[in-house]
Formats: sequence, C-alpha cells, structure tokens
Amino acid sequence: MDFPTGMDMNDKLLHTPEGVRDIYNHECERKLKIQSKLHHVMELHGFRDIQTPTFEFFEIFNQERGTVPQKDMYKFVDREGNTLVLRPDITPSIARCAAKYYKEEELPIRLCYMGSIFINNTSYQGKLKEFTQLGAELINDPSVNADAEMLALTIECLLETGLKEFQVEIGEAGFFYGLTKEAGFTKEEEAQLRNLIEEKNMFGVEELLSEKEISEELKKAFLTLPELFGSPERLLEAKNLTKNEKALKAIERLEEVYELLTLYGLEKYITFDLGMLSQYNYYTGIIFRAYTYGTGDIIASGGRYDNLVGQFGKAAPAIGIAILADQLMMALMRQKIEIETRGDNTLILYRKEWSKTAIALANQFRSQDMNVELINYEEEHTLEEYKEYCKRNSVGGILFFEKENLVEVINCQTGESNTARLSEILN
Repeated sequence: MDFPTGMDMNDKLLHTPEGVRDIYNHECERKLKIQSKLHHVMELHGFRDIQTPTFEFFEIFNQERGTVPQKDMYKFVDREGNTLVLRPDITPSIARCAAKYYKEEELPIRLCYMGSIFINNTSYQGKLKEFTQLGAELINDPSVNADAEMLALTIECLLETGLKEFQVEIGEAGFFYGLTKEAGFTKEEEAQLRNLIEEKNMFGVEELLSEKEISEELKKAFLTLPELFGSPERLLEAKNLTKNEKALKAIERLEEVYELLTLYGLEKYITFDLGMLSQYNYYTGIIFRAYTYGTGDIIASGGRYDNLVGQFGKAAPAIGIAILADQLMMALMRQKIEIETRGDNTLILYRKEWSKTAIALANQFRSQDMNVELINYEEEHTLEEYKEYCKRNSVGGILFFEKENLVEVINCQTGESNTARLSEILN
C-alpha cells in the first residue's frame, strides 16, 4: 500500500496490509451470529468440530494434491528450513487428519470446522486475501445419499441465515473426466481445457480440440459443455451427447441426487451446469457452487473428492462443503436482511461511593446470564453523554446509582426513566 506523502509512522501503523481488514463493533457481532447459525445447522446433521493449524507444510497443499496454484500461496521458511504455507484451503488439512486419526474407521466420519484461509490473489477490485470459511466434510461415504445430504446441508445453512433468493449450481467432474480420458488428453491438456471451459473461452477450446485427433461426436460434446446449464432437462441432453460409460454414469448420479433433493423439498434451489469445473482438481464427482445477488462471488461451494484422503495414506471417499462467511455477510447486508443480535447489555453507572453495591449487583445479574457493563461515573461527562454512548453501543438500559438507596432506571432506546429502590433490585 502506498501511503500519502508526509504520513508519519504512527499513521501507517493504523492501516492494515492490502487484502485484509478489521471487523469490529456491530459488523463483528453480526458475523459471529451468522457463524453460530451455520455451525448449529452442521451440528444438527451430526458433524463434530475439528481445528487444524493455520499453517502447515507446503507439501499438504502442493500441486499434486490439486489445490490452489503456488503463486497464490503465502509461503515462508521455519528454523529447520521447511517450507510452510498459510493454508489456502482447509480440505487437504482435514484429509490429512482423517488419515492420521481415523485410519481404521470404516463407517462415516463427520467433521466440521471454522477458520481463515489465505489466498494471495490479485488485488483487482479490492478482493480480500483472508477469508473466513465454515465447512463440513463427510468421509467414508461414497453414496449418492451423501451427495444429496451435503447439498441439503448447504441449502439449509443458507436458509438459516435468512437468505431466501439463491441458487445452487451442480456440475459433475466425472462427466468431464470421462470425456477427456476417451479423448486421450494428457494431464496438462486436461488442465488447459478445464480452464478454457471454466472461462467460457470457446475459441480457445476449439483451437485445442483442433490439435487432437478425436471424433466429431466428442468435439461436439466438449463444445456443448458450457451450454448445458439450467433445469434437470439439460441432463437428458447431456446423455444424448455421448456413449462414454463414465460420463453417462456421472449424469445418472446427478439424476439420483436430484430425486433425493426433492424428498428434502429443496429442489427449487437447484440448477445444473455441466460446464462448471473447479480450480481444485482434486474433485472427482459432483461439484457445486451457491450464488445470490448482492455479491459477485460464490457464497458456498463443495464437491466429492474420492482420491484426496488416499494421498495421505487412507483410501476413503469423501465429500465436503465450504461456506464463505465474508461473501455471505455482504450478500445479507446488500439484500437488507436483518441479522438479529443481542442489544440487551445493561450499563450500571455508579458514583465511587457506591462501588460495593454496583459490583454486587453486576455479579448478581451476570449469574442470571445478563450482559452487564460497569462504569464509574465521571463528573467531566454528563448523563446525556452516557446515554449517547449506550445508543452507539447497543446498550439497552442504564441503572444509575446517584442517591442513597435509590436507582434511576433509564431506557436508552425510548429515553424513559423512573426511580426504583435498591431493595427492589437486589435479592
């Protein structure tokens, strides 16, 4: 960040580095509330918490794992010379933990988490480089029922926050990989084609396909991929494009997932997009992203990664979801969806001679699960200034100890006040 000429060091220290920001006061309270709601839904589905380190060995996230490109990672070296990385993705960390702590477990493992991820992306349009992510991973369950439940979990999480208008777009990596295997693409060509399709660069796709000796039917399937989005009827179109067994199985699985989602009663939130491919190439099957208006970015994503845990020594199918709290918060704010927070703090304002009584009362209220602030009344501030302070900080009321055995009870929102005897308040 370039600082204005003449700015001294103290001024510089008030700024954050590019790509990160402070979250405080009401915004922070609302964010914590949203995180709590999301976590509660995951608990209702039986997921249990896990915490992984903020930084790990580089090898956990290297290119072979299929995670983000090296250039987008924050890397540093420890005293022993090991290359470490601020985690750009939490799923590989969970895969490592599953292989280490649940090596012998054969039945489903349900883990959920919350934490920051760090991606050193472009600063274009002021994008953040630190994100809060909440996620859930269902390991050891290869079934289509697991796919449907994780999609249902995603939708239920978003609904719990108050969001009403959103869509979850579903794709299938298996459909794409079935076609690329039939075409005989190398890993490099496969990655290049995936990026071109994801960017909707059809000129680039045509050029790449023209360099390969493949059937016209297969070329048509690749070129039609970006057009295969919308209602479940597009799945039938996809099935008519190919006779590839792996690709057809992928579409049939999507049809089963959709049937199950109708049992959850959530089908109205679902659309399909077979041209949707992820930057994380560890996905092997169903992939999805959730969108809403008020933000240009996704608010949730996920997919099946049946080979990733195996790279750490435990052969286990898995599927996960990740919800981006910062993007979700932005969408809720722009859609003017109110996030209820506790505005029920009480301020006990007291003169010095009433310290013992004020502290005793605060302890009593806190034992009853009430939020209480204690402030010693200073003569340089007026009572009106204390009232304004309460309005700024969502304090509901003031108990003002000014006279012997009498308390002035002030409602900070309405401005009403009355006097009560101390004996009426204290037990």
